[in-house]
Amino acid sequence: MDDVIEQGYTRLVEAIRETADEKEKLAGEVREQKAALLTRMAAEAAPLVPQIGLSMLNRARIDSNKELYDPEYYPEKMILLGKTEPMPYRPDDMTKRVDTQVCVLSEDGSLFELMYSSTEIRVDSYREKLAPDAALDLYSSEILFMLYRAMRECLQNERELLDALAKTLEYIAAE
Repeated sequence: MDDVIEQGYTRLVEAIRETADEKEKLAGEVREQKAALLTRMAAEAAPLVPQIGLSMLNRARIDSNKELYDPEYYPEKMILLGKTEPMPYRPDDMTKRVDTQVCVLSEDGSLFELMYSSTEIRVDSYREKLAPDAALDLYSSEILFMLYRAMRECLQNERELLDALAKTLEYIAAE
């Protein structure tokens, strides 16, 4: 009886080790293919960006109470994927200090970096297209997870809406 238990336990430990080895191998392959994965994920998410994305600020003025007015937004909506430590100055104007630097996915499936600068009277931005591998280098694999999370939240919201519509129809039918 003890031999059977010991053999089963030994096989269990071997299976765990084999699983760990296989997991590490597959994780390595995923790491090597991150840019291709991000490209496909962005392309599949692009049609949903107009529905779930945000209108990102292009520029605005700042009043004496530090409130924005006369805002101008980029024409397409975007999904915010990540934020990084801002570079010191913007590539388009070395006199403008970068306050906030983010990665976004636009409606056409392109990745962009937005760099925001502000003064006492104005906030404006610089937008630069990013290749998937550059986006991953600057913002890490976190952008993959953020894109996945955005899609998961979209699904949850759609399910909640469907549930609410079904309950509304039940209520109407009960009258």
